[in-house]
Amino acid sequence: MDSSGIYVGLDIGTTSIKIIIAEYVKKQLNIIGYGNTRSAGLNRGVIVDIDQTVGAIRDAIKQAEQRANFEIRDVVVGIPANLLEIEKCHGMIAVSQADGKSKEITDEDVYEVTQAALVQSLPPERDVIDIIPDEFVVNGLDGIKDPRGMEGVRLEMRAVMYTGPKTILHNIKKCIEKAGLHIRETVVAPLASAHLALNEGEQDFGSIVIDMGGGQTTAAVIHDHKLKYTYVDQEGGDFVTRDISVVLNTSVENAEQLKVTYGYALSSLADKDNKFPVQVVGQQDPEEVSENYLAQIIEARLQQIFTKLATALDKVNALSLPGGIILTGGMTAIPGIEELAEDIFGVHVKKFVPQEMNLRSPAFTQVIGLVDYVTSENEIERVVKSSLGTADFEQATTYDEDDSYEDEPDMVQLPPQPKKPKKKKNKNKRPGGLRSLFSNFFD
Repeated sequence: MDSSGIYVGLDIGTTSIKIIIAEYVKKQLNIIGYGNTRSAGLNRGVIVDIDQTVGAIRDAIKQAEQRANFEIRDVVVGIPANLLEIEKCHGMIAVSQADGKSKEITDEDVYEVTQAALVQSLPPERDVIDIIPDEFVVNGLDGIKDPRGMEGVRLEMRAVMYTGPKTILHNIKKCIEKAGLHIRETVVAPLASAHLALNEGEQDFGSIVIDMGGGQTTAAVIHDHKLKYTYVDQEGGDFVTRDISVVLNTSVENAEQLKVTYGYALSSLADKDNKFPVQVVGQQDPEEVSENYLAQIIEARLQQIFTKLATALDKVNALSLPGGIILTGGMTAIPGIEELAEDIFGVHVKKFVPQEMNLRSPAFTQVIGLVDYVTSENEIERVVKSSLGTADFEQATTYDEDDSYEDEPDMVQLPPQPKKPKKKKNKNKRPGGLRSLFSNFFD
């Protein structure tokens, strides 16, 4: 099947909505337009206000269409790994003729055996996001990648099925419908990011991709070119920004600018003598803050995130995979994050940054990966995925912030900033006080 054509990827993130328009010709992906707008109506990766999210999607669409001079009609959308479940499934059908003789297997037979595989007792609150065939079996002969054109009386398919909460899926699809678009395909977001960020060897022998977004951080374990495990921590770059805002008593907007301009993930890399003014709430004159103190605030939160990820990944022995860890996502743009991650995980860590013109930022990995992923699908995979059909848009519900997740992550405790910081010898050790936690600053 020829994959040439125009593809549009849509990444609905907690802090930003990104969309790209790409032309795929002769196995080359050329991005001809993109949009990037501030998100609205999302909380920690989950849509909580459909109308606000629709407005933000429309803004991103408008930007991309103007840059590409192209009208967007359908999109490939990424589905977050929140509460994702990975299950094996199996389907079997008879493909013989009316007289019992074998017949040639067609697309329709593949469609039907996929439907048979999908007929499982899924809980009513879950829906299928994607299905990927592992192998087909014709008359007991296994290991077949594409059974079409073969003759047989019985066809089986073994596949991997990805399911997610119906509420999350329906709300995403409802937003896209209200924005005037049609869904071309849904893709599990970590699969898309991994497909772009990992080379063949890393996907084959096994690697971990950690995508650090604004609202959450997702770790995905890839082995044998398959997504084996995901872990979502409900903390991301926004939590770092809020830490800076609270500790330095400055606005969230100022805190974000400080993080981007002066931030380091590892305090030992930051200069204690390099100081900058911070506009403090309730004070007319700004206060001087050192680069090193800001780095301590950032490092404390990142330590907490990475430590939780390390615990989860160690339970499934993922840290023993030879490919190590690949960091991506907007938060990974901060200097020193690879060194901090290596210190905590104890494995080789590198950062992935897309090389597409105007999009050379780790924040664009997922949206580019969506298009890269679907254009690499072979013909039999597309026939199988066509069996998923169109979701029901009749009703969409929203998560209340209190119901989305049980507890909001604790605020990291930091020592109070002295009004006139004194120089101290750098012992290259993180202060023990940064590791202590106190309960919810933001309840």
